[in-house]
Amino acid sequence: MSPVKASRIAGFGHYVPERRVENAEIENQLGLESGWIERRTGIRARRWVVEGELLTDLAAKAGSLALNNAKIDPGDIALTILATSTPDHLLPPSAPLLAHHLGLANSGAIDLAGACSGFIYALTLADGFVRTQGRPVLVVAANILSRRINPAERASAVLFADAAGAVVLLPTDNREKGLLGADLASDGSRYDLISIPAGGSKQPFGPGMAAEECLMTMRNGREMFAQAVQMMTRCAERALASAGLLAADVSRFVPHQANARIVDVVGENIGIEPERIVRTIAEYGNSSAATIPLSLSLARPFVSGEKLLLTAAGAGLTGGAVVWGI
Repeated sequence: MSPVKASRIAGFGHYVPERRVENAEIENQLGLESGWIERRTGIRARRWVVEGELLTDLAAKAGSLALNNAKIDPGDIALTILATSTPDHLLPPSAPLLAHHLGLANSGAIDLAGACSGFIYALTLADGFVRTQGRPVLVVAANILSRRINPAERASAVLFADAAGAVVLLPTDNREKGLLGADLASDGSRYDLISIPAGGSKQPFGPGMAAEECLMTMRNGREMFAQAVQMMTRCAERALASAGLLAADVSRFVPHQANARIVDVVGENIGIEPERIVRTIAEYGNSSAATIPLSLSLARPFVSGEKLLLTAAGAGLTGGAVVWGI
């Protein structure tokens, strides 16, 4: 099989839980004054799952919509990539169950743990698979962060949400579509800025373990803010350079919805006017890797020839950016 020239996004989908949690509920729990959360994060509400909803449920609903939007036979999908930080279980991975739920009988399936930048990494890897194999790929990013929030920790309790977004990639010979430029980055010297201490092989679950050790903690919110701005900006600039494009060539900027102020600063740093920035954080909060595909799905329709700039940074630190041709 000869490699194809490019991949294209043929289908979009997203799903958010029905339960809408407004800021007042969290502000009352934390003893914060009314309006505190929106002033500092840009978030007015977020979606949280109800008891019984699973990560693979959210992912399957978004994936099904993307498959329908692409008008593709599920049997044609050759690979399923699930970007998540909150799988249903530590073992086995959740992607095979997702593929089973969607009837993807001929698909490989793998989880990708890239934190908030997981969708960027998954999209980059999926594009490579489509180019070399000439076969369709389903990329889903989904998280249930409401079950990992420490309700007593202000830094994380006010931000995080649950959601899923998905895209279907198909092969194309049009070099103006798909991945035009990319840059991936990491900084392990700041490995513990955001973490869930227990659950891995370093600190397995065990008797007498404090509940807080199994929940998310943000060690230094100001430092995380600064590092996210820096990494997202640099990756975006490098991705544009690798694509041979300028900020003025970008039709829409779709950043990770980490915090409204981060989005504003990164956009200003790159030279993207506010009207070209896709924003979903006010209503949907920060669902980590799911925010970019959620935003893409909500921002439809796209016009052929548009150039999208996507960028993200998160725990690890991991980050990246891609320039994508529609």
